[in-house]
Amino acid sequence: MLVEDRMTRNPITATPETTHKQAAELLREHKIHHLPVVSKDGKLVGILVEEDLLAAQPSPATTLSIYEIHGLLSRLKIKDIMAQKVFSTTPDCPLEEAARLMLDEDIGCLPVLENKRVVGIITDTDIFQSLVMLLGGGKEGSRFTVHLPDEPGKLAQVAKTVADAGGNILSATTWHSNKDEKSYITIKEQGADYRTLKQALDDLAEVDVVDLREKPQYPGN
Repeated sequence: MLVEDRMTRNPITATPETTHKQAAELLREHKIHHLPVVSKDGKLVGILVEEDLLAAQPSPATTLSIYEIHGLLSRLKIKDIMAQKVFSTTPDCPLEEAARLMLDEDIGCLPVLENKRVVGIITDTDIFQSLVMLLGGGKEGSRFTVHLPDEPGKLAQVAKTVADAGGNILSATTWHSNKDEKSYITIKEQGADYRTLKQALDDLAEVDVVDLREKPQYPGN
């Protein structure tokens, strides 16, 4: 999966001359939290996040009147409050590398550039949505996690067990636990008879089933 598969294309942008008031209206109207800032020739020159707008507003303890505050914010330009050091990515960047960069730099978005022009934006929300999709979240079916010996053919054996129980694998994800430093595989399947699948997994030699749920949806859903 690449950035171009999950990014928002042709994102809403601002210019350095956009005012605080105008930027706030853009965020509210389009229900977004980040604004790439581009120059007149379309090049990326900064990034504005919702927190920047909030930080630039007068304190609630200010003695300014509401009219003075509105006047101040309508004159304040984005170029005065935007971040000028901007991390970006490209459409062909692997999604996990874009996510790693966002984690390393503690940022919530990356403008996506192609030929030095902003063609998209990838946000932490896009990453969360991708995680839900990769794990099969929201789809009917059972979910189980296994710990397998590091031997060829073991995963194929589990996949065959699912198929023999009448199931179709929707997702299979390997991950590393911070709790016990072990690696696991989580599989979401659809269509298998739950009791048959449970018994077949229990009968597999050297396969440790650590979690098995017929309906993995959170009770509050």
